[in-house]
Parts: sequence; C-alpha cells; structure tokens
Amino acid sequence: MKPDVLVVAPWHPATLEALDREFVTHKLWLAADPKALLAACAERVRAIATSPFPRIDAALIDALPKLEIISCFGVGVDAIELAAAKRRDIIVTNAPNAMNDCVADLTLGLIIAVSRRVCEGDQFVRAGKWLKGPLPLARKVSGKRLGIIGMGRIGKVIARRAAAFDMVIAYHSRRRVEDSPLTYYGRLVDLAANSDFLVAILPGGKETWHLVNEEVLRALGPKGIFVNVARGSVVDEQALVKCLQEGALGGAALDVFEEEPRVPEALFTMDNVVLQPHVGSATQETRTAMGQITVDNLVAHFAGKPALTPVT
Repeated sequence: MKPDVLVVAPWHPATLEALDREFVTHKLWLAADPKALLAACAERVRAIATSPFPRIDAALIDALPKLEIISCFGVGVDAIELAAAKRRDIIVTNAPNAMNDCVADLTLGLIIAVSRRVCEGDQFVRAGKWLKGPLPLARKVSGKRLGIIGMGRIGKVIARRAAAFDMVIAYHSRRRVEDSPLTYYGRLVDLAANSDFLVAILPGGKETWHLVNEEVLRALGPKGIFVNVARGSVVDEQALVKCLQEGALGGAALDVFEEEPRVPEALFTMDNVVLQPHVGSATQETRTAMGQITVDNLVAHFAGKPALTPVT
C-alpha cells in the first residue's frame, strides 16, 4: 500500500505529479471543506508535503496521529512548528543546497540592477525619454564593500560571486565562521556602517524578526543599498520605507516582503528600489532539484532509510 501524504498547498507542478505517482495524496487546498478532508484522512496520513509558506502548526500536527515526517519544498522551515514536531519525534526535512546558485545569482543581479539603474533605464528607453537626454549617472559595483547577514550555505556562495567583482566582503552571523578569511562583525550595526551593499540571507522566524531595524538601515546610510533575499520578516519594513523616503538609505532591492504578496505601495514609485516577486529559487532547474529532494526524502523514509536532509 502506498503511504498517505497530506499536501497542504499548491506548488511545483512536476513535484506534485511525482508525489501522486509515489503516494496517495490528499490535497488540502482543493478541498471544498478542508476540515472534513482532514477528518476523513487523519488516521491514514503518515507524511506532510509542504512549501515554506503554509503554516504547519501544532494543531495540524496533533490532528494527524500517524504523522511521521514533514517534507518541505524549500530551505526555510520557520512556518513549521518544530517544537510540536519534536515532541512527537516527527522528522522535518528541507531542500538545502539546491537553490544556492540561483539565489546567489539573483542577489548579484539585484545589486547590479539597483546600482546601475537597470530597471529604471529600461523604462527610460521604453518611455522615449532617451530622446530628450541621457539617463542620470549610476553607481559602480566592482570594488565596493559588501556586508552579508548570514554566512550559511547561500551566504558563502554569494561571497564567492562577489569576490569576482573584487568586492571587500564582511559578514555578521550568530557566530564566527571557522577558517573564513572574511571580516566578521559581532554587531550588525557595525557591519552596516562599513558596507556599501548589505545583503540579508538568513532564516526567518522569531529569532531574526526585524533584525534589520531603523538603526541598521541608517548606519548603512544615504549611499548604501539594502538587498533582501531572505525573508520579509527580517527587516522592519516600515522603517525601510521611512529611511528611503527621507533619503537616509540610498536604495533597496527586495525579493521578499513581510506580507507577501502585498507590498508597501510607497515602494512602487521609488526609482532607487528594485522589486521582485520572491523568485530567488524560481528557475526550472532549481525548482526541479528542490522537488526531487522533497520526494526523495519521503521515499527514503518510507523505505526504512534515514531522511536525506533532516532539519530535526
């Protein structure tokens, strides 16, 4: 008998097809009455397949008495109540490494886009403004100071990309990275004060909520650019808007927001801000790899083997 898997929300179509082939799937978002669906399948469900965004709380976990594993299509597991899973020895897995390259690529692309006025220049040409005169001068990227908040897997790849631009790279994280030649700042505000670009690439959740606050943004300064490819929750969004409006911050490039897909409308009219719809991992190659890890973790578990990428 194929194991029963609860799929809580729609995501990568090819991965959903693979789940359908390997397991008996119960698609919660398609149910006319989600509570009735849960009640009908609760005694059979042995796994949850989820993306990083739907809330997997204690109530849902406790509603599934046979639950053994939660497999997450993504790196971030801040939407999963890990303590509730741990109490019942439920395995939680994610999809690390698969997205490292694409998120790092986008990060450098965002840095270039906001510094060299790429999006603004595109609209400048399309609107016929070039006929009336040149686009205002942009700012150089190479050789600048890059501060990275979070020197994990993706942070390290971003640092390697930035090194090719001859950037001076420093970082802040919960602890110093052993054997790293990069400059470490124990205080985030000090990293910001010594950076031209400040990139956030760290987990979301209570521990990092609004870590990038108004003090940090003002320390980055009127020529500094903040780039967020982490979670919207890691930055005080109201403070970010305020600093941009006042000219206390030079610019921003944002792939994530506090209340996605809602974005502060004040950002829409700012030429020094580049906005993206949370697409750091959104390439065919990376999403396929992420999906494969999600399925492979479940297949391994139900074959009696250790999970491939356990978080807990």
